[in-house]
This record gives sequence, structure tokens and C-alpha cells, in this order.
Amino acid sequence: MALPTPLQAFSGVPNTPDDSANHSAKTSVSSSSSIGETMTGAQALVRSLVDLGVEDVFGIPGGYILPAYDAINDDTGFRFILSRHEQAAGHAAEGYAVTTGRVGVCLVTSGPGATNMVTPIADAMMDSVPLVVITGQVNVSSIGTDAFQEADIVGITYPVAKHSFLVTNAEDVPRVLTEAFYIAKSGRPGPVVVDLTKTAQTGEMRYSWPQRMILPGYSPTTKAHGHVLTDAAKLFTTSYRPVLYVGGGAVRSNASREVKQLSELTGAPIVTTLQSRGIVPNADHAVLGMLGMHGTVAATAAVQRCDLLVAIGARFDDRVTGNVAEFAPAARVIHIDIDPAEIGKNRHVDVPIVGDVSQVLDDLIPEIERLQSVHGRPELDSWWKTIDNWRESYPLRYDEPTDGSLAPQWVVEQLSAKASPDTIWVSGVGQHQMWASQIIDFKKTQTWVSSGGLGTMGYGLPAAIGAEIGSQRDFASKKPVWLIDGDGSFQMTSEELAVAFFEHTPLKIAILNNSVYGMVRQWQTLFYDKHYSKTNLEDGLAGEHDESVADIPDFVTLAKAYGCLGIRAFTKEQALEAIDLANATNDRTVIIDFRVWKDAMVWPMVPAGHSNDDVMYKPGVMPLHHTPEQHDTALESNADAADSTTTEKKG
Repeated sequence: MALPTPLQAFSGVPNTPDDSANHSAKTSVSSSSSIGETMTGAQALVRSLVDLGVEDVFGIPGGYILPAYDAINDDTGFRFILSRHEQAAGHAAEGYAVTTGRVGVCLVTSGPGATNMVTPIADAMMDSVPLVVITGQVNVSSIGTDAFQEADIVGITYPVAKHSFLVTNAEDVPRVLTEAFYIAKSGRPGPVVVDLTKTAQTGEMRYSWPQRMILPGYSPTTKAHGHVLTDAAKLFTTSYRPVLYVGGGAVRSNASREVKQLSELTGAPIVTTLQSRGIVPNADHAVLGMLGMHGTVAATAAVQRCDLLVAIGARFDDRVTGNVAEFAPAARVIHIDIDPAEIGKNRHVDVPIVGDVSQVLDDLIPEIERLQSVHGRPELDSWWKTIDNWRESYPLRYDEPTDGSLAPQWVVEQLSAKASPDTIWVSGVGQHQMWASQIIDFKKTQTWVSSGGLGTMGYGLPAAIGAEIGSQRDFASKKPVWLIDGDGSFQMTSEELAVAFFEHTPLKIAILNNSVYGMVRQWQTLFYDKHYSKTNLEDGLAGEHDESVADIPDFVTLAKAYGCLGIRAFTKEQALEAIDLANATNDRTVIIDFRVWKDAMVWPMVPAGHSNDDVMYKPGVMPLHHTPEQHDTALESNADAADSTTTEKKG
């Protein structure tokens, strides 16, 4: 059957050869009720998902979504992945969406099923992940009566979703689904909620496809307007300390090539947010790493001292800026973003450019080339000398454990060194997330999946399952998935190991088990006088030679209970053997319980609310507090003071 043309895709009439002759421009949306195949709203939901090209759906059934599940059969045109918790279904759909670029789809019931989806909806909104979340709802006649498992999910999600629909009539189902997918994917991607009453699911309608959308006022700007491109290009010709500050919007726009081209053309270094790790390979000399609270000194310092800051699909998040009033104080700012609400929200902008990042950069680059042909390119040798000095003098570093356990940073180094370049890396939230983002040698774009804006513990395992399903779907499983998680974060959704087993998604899982909530403990160490209130998990008590003490949980036994291969590593030799075995095992999930140092900390660090000038390379060393004249002397002193237990990683 022929696919609809773009024009037909906005029409609610059948795609037939004589379509234009049989229907006038006066055809209304309601005309679909008089043509097409008779079916229920639930059947129309399933048919619409198939016609929209959906191939994978995540969820859990329940009372008020049962008609929709009844319409799913063995021959249904999409794969259904049965999660073990609705929140996990949402995170799995996020991992799937980030990995494939498709819209992630969830199907859950009303009441607690829907409210359990609020966290992944908010997470997806913060990180601009396209989701369509379909929730069941009570009958129309029962709305507002506090019926069993009734919850106003449209009202609940209104502040944290891109858009929310309440569907009360069966005939609206195909159109609303069409609109929901378009809204989720277009403009700034985000989650869309479709709350489907049981009345709409059981009611009869006549199905036709494709559907015409009714979205008055919704028209995302993708191409820059006016003289902004020329204005931006002029700033590059007069900048001697430029920086490209690249965010997750560049990843969502598939702008890796354009970002690299802009950097090469202008000579500007690239700093990334957490969400854009790998947008340009780490091996590229222009890439300084992540900036902000736990960014590299070189990246954070370059932004603080730049005279031109080009924000590309980034939103000036507080974890990036620190005290925003003191962020990049001498810089003129170009801000490129498809969401006009982000421009000027947190930082004054000199040249605002609303549009899709890849399209804007494609248009901006020729304009810069034109002006460079007239005015030449500014000399940046002095700027790069300063940057390389920061990079050489303040590499990523960590202390070796004093208790004989593994350094978590060393574990991440080995995972990265032994992994395929095509590996999709997923993390939970906590110290392990920061070490992964700092240390992994990202070689390709769209190979990093992590909860950024919301920082959701428990995100890692379900997101990794979604990423693996995406890898199977689009890359024939040629992109292995490694999850780096903490013992605290992992336990929040560990029930999803059942999904990994039954859906044949052979993950490779590294648990950096320090037996504490590591990031919280780090803050308690630094800012709360080492008052470790309720951060000790006591889940890694057993020592290598003390089998009388039980681990609760015992991750190796837990792995076995879920049909996984479980390995425990206390020493470097055991760790290396475990990583090799995990990489060689592709028929089941492998979980490695790495016993790591609980007192390991993430450095560098900018204390919350402080200026990025206060970045601490390690305790007592604040590189940006030195004057240029004092700089070399301070570096020599720092090098002399470094003890023999310190390991450095250039970057």
C-alpha cells in the first residue's frame, strides 16, 4: 500500500488515487465518522499506533486500560514489552527514544498506574525526550466522582508534560494519536500524555487513515529569521576567546557534523553538558569535556574566561552555570535553541537564534565563511595556549583507596578501555554517573543515555533495557549496552531484571558498590561536617575472607534469581577478568558487583550556588583563584604536593 504524501498525512480522508476528485476542500474532520472500517476506540488505538510506525510499546495492563490490551493480539504489528513497574516502563521508553531517535510509547492504566508515570514524564520533559504516554481513565460519567482508581492525570501532568489530552469520544482516537506523536517529536521534543477514558475505548467509530491534525497556533520555528545569522557571524570575526557550549538539543537535532564543522571553521573549543557527551568524539583536540559542577577545569575555565559564548541547544542549567550572575562574565552570548522560551530565560543573550540546531548551523556556517573571506579569522593561538595549559596542568585525577578496595574511577577506565567503540553507555544517577561522564572515552554520538535535568535514581536499568531493545531494532544488536550503576540507584528498579530475561536483552551491568548513597555522602563529608545521616546502605558488608557476614542484597545471588550471570570483584585482577567475561557473554545479562571505595569523591567540583570561578580541582586547589602571574608557581607547588597514591587521566 502506498504511503501517504505529506499533504495527505494532514488529511482525515483515505489515501486513494481519486482523493482530490471525490473530496472538496470543505471536508471536515468529522467526515471520518461516515467512512472507513467500524471498530472500537481501543481497536482504533492499536491500529493508529501501527499506522504511525510504532514497533515497540512498553507498559503494564490494568482495569481501565483493559479494552486497549484486549485489542492487542499475537499478530499485532508492534512488540509489547511487559515491564514490572510503570515508572520503569517510562524510563525504558526514554532509553529507547534516546538511542533510536523514535518516539517512545507507554501504555498503562489509570490511577496509580498513571501516577507512577509522572516521574518519567517529568524526566523526559527536562531532557527533551519524545514520549507518548497513553493512560487509562474511568468512564466519562464517573469523572469527578472519586471512582475507583480515578486520578486527574491531565491535571497532574500539565506542569511536567509538553501537552496532555483527555479523550472522551472513540472517533477522536486516531486524530489525537496523530497529534500526540507530532507534538512529541517536533520542535523541542518532549512527553505527551493521552488520557483515554474507558468510554472512548469501548465506543464504536469508523476508522480511516491518515488523519488531519487540528493544532492551531502550534508551529515550531526550525529556520532562523531576520539578520540574526549575520549578527552572529560578525561576533565570531571579533572574538579572540570563543567557546561552543553544546547541550542535549544538539544531540536531539543530530547536529554532530555541524558542531564539529563550526568548531573547525572558527577554531573555537567545544565544551559539553552531561546530555551531549560524545556529540564530537573525545579524541578531537577541540573537545575540552564537560563543564560545570563536575566538569573538567579546562572546560569550566574556558567558559569563565571566554569573550564569546555560543550556546547550542543548551539551557544554562544551574549545574552548568553555578551562580548564573557570575557565569562567563565577560562573554557576549549567542543562543541557538528551538524552544524560544529558553532564550534569555536564565542569561541575557546578545544574539538570540530560534530554530532547529542542525538547520541553524547549516545556515550560519556559510555566513561565517563569507565574512572570514573579507575580514579573515581572528588569531586564537594565545587562547589555545591558555586552554592547553589548563588541560595539561589539571587533568582528571583520583586517589587510590586506602582500604584495599577498588577505585571506582579505575573500574570505569577499564570498562571504557575494553569496550567496543559502538557501545551504548547508560548510567544511573549519583557519583557513578559523574565518573562515567568524565572518564568514558566517547567515540560516537548518541551513545550516552542518562537522566540529566531531573536526576532520577533508578533510571539506569530500565533505560538500559530500552536502549538494548532499540539496539536490536535499529542496529541488529551490533551496539552492546553497558549500564554503569550504583548499588543505591540499582536497587530502586532492580525488579526489571525479569524484563531483561524474558525479553532477551543481554545487558552488561557494572554496579559500583560502595555500600552508601555516594553523592549524598560526598556532600555530607564536604558541607555537613561528616554527619552521615541515613546514607549507609550496609549492602556490601561481606569481605573477601569473611563469608559469615551476609550482603543484603547479595547481588550475585540476585543475578542468579533473575537468570543472569553474577560476578563479584574485590581485586583488580578479578575486575579485569569479570569485564572480559561480560564482554564475551551475549546470551544473558551479566551483573558485576565491583567493591569500591566508599570515600572516593568526584573531582573537580563547584559547590552548589557558587561561582564557577570557585571550581575546586581537589581540596585546597582552586585554579581560577590564581592570578596569571601566580599560575605557574601554583602549578609547580601542586605537582610537588601530589602524593604517590594519586592517579591522573589526561582530559
